[in-house]
Amino acid sequence: MATSTLKKANAMSLHLGLNTVSAAAYEGWEGPLAACEFDAKDMAAIARKQGMKSTTLLTKKATRAAVLAALRAAVKALKSGDLFFLTFSGHGGQVPDTNRDEADRKDETWCLFDGQLIDDELYFELSRFAAGVRVLVLSDSCHSGTVTRARKPPPLPAGQRRRLMPDAIGAKVYAAHRELYDRLQADVAQAAAAERRRAPVDPDAALAQVALAGPAAQATVLVGRFKPSVVLISGCQDNQYSMDGDNNGAFTGELLAVWNKGKFSGTYTQLHAQVRSRMPASQSPNLFTLGPAAAFLRQQPFTV
Repeated sequence: MATSTLKKANAMSLHLGLNTVSAAAYEGWEGPLAACEFDAKDMAAIARKQGMKSTTLLTKKATRAAVLAALRAAVKALKSGDLFFLTFSGHGGQVPDTNRDEADRKDETWCLFDGQLIDDELYFELSRFAAGVRVLVLSDSCHSGTVTRARKPPPLPAGQRRRLMPDAIGAKVYAAHRELYDRLQADVAQAAAAERRRAPVDPDAALAQVALAGPAAQATVLVGRFKPSVVLISGCQDNQYSMDGDNNGAFTGELLAVWNKGKFSGTYTQLHAQVRSRMPASQSPNLFTLGPAAAFLRQQPFTV
């Protein structure tokens, strides 16, 4: 009598924590923070305990090349049913949107050590995972939106730091490296267009995208239909700031408290809700999904 065994899911994770960036890449600005490396190590500890093969890139090792290589290695290795867990802790930034996929004409970035990773690049890399792969992204950084840019940030309490590259620094960095950041956006748009031609979105999927808003709408405009199931929880709304701390970022610290060393037994949706309920009104973690993520949202967090 033939017997069959269920394939055990594989899981990989990548954890990025940057307490500073290279002054050479950011026009003299180093953006010192305190808790980002702690955040990355704590997230990696959760991943390992859950049985994931983990990579941690801290500060100087969290370069554009290293991060992209790790993402692409995971894309090649993981199949339907597998899990990829990605975390970022560091400064968020912005560059002008040159391919016009953003309503506010600004692309958000992660400030890696030797240059920014544009959200277009991240969405495109995530879209390349195979159908059925579950992708979880936790981002503890600032992603400034229109309201934030339109007003001067309020003064900080003593000892607190924002995880945000200041607008003036961002403008200087873009002016000095405009050719690079414009070319990165153009390259991603060209590659994404080629992917869409190979696998065009069917009419029903296109209609479903009309209801999307914010980052989800931007991502689907850029790359079309997402085959993997992507859940992204970020540390704040687009018009807010993620705060740094001494031991963890505010968002990561509350997430660790809710997770409670694995005693939490709810879903991803409930995890987000409980973390958000513990945080001040000035920092409300955001949740959005890409692709067929409904079943993924109902799973217990970090389950392989």
